[in-house]
Amino acid sequence: MTDDPRTSDSLGLTPEARERLEAAAFRRLVAHLRERTDVQNIDLMNLAGFCRNCLSNWILDAAQDQGVPLTKDQSREAVYGMSYDAWKALHQREASPAQQAAFEKVKPAH
Repeated sequence: MTDDPRTSDSLGLTPEARERLEAAAFRRLVAHLRERTDVQNIDLMNLAGFCRNCLSNWILDAAQDQGVPLTKDQSREAVYGMSYDAWKALHQREASPAQQAAFEKVKPAH
């Protein structure tokens, strides 16, 4: 680790370098989720506690925090790569009773 006061983490990265790496990792996650249309949002919620909608909400929250005009539909399109309605029509399946029961056990409060 460097003694440079501009670094902010254990990797010795500047805040700008860290932000670039985090942004690249986020873009890769979004691309991965776009490719894995077989993975349903309810499965993501049950296993990881977040889903594509959560990611889009986090983008929307960040936009609002920074004064960037963005709608919920636009933030969802940024994650889904298409409108949410189009994605649902193409890829979303009805949740099974087992998926719904698992969701009720882990349902987040957000």
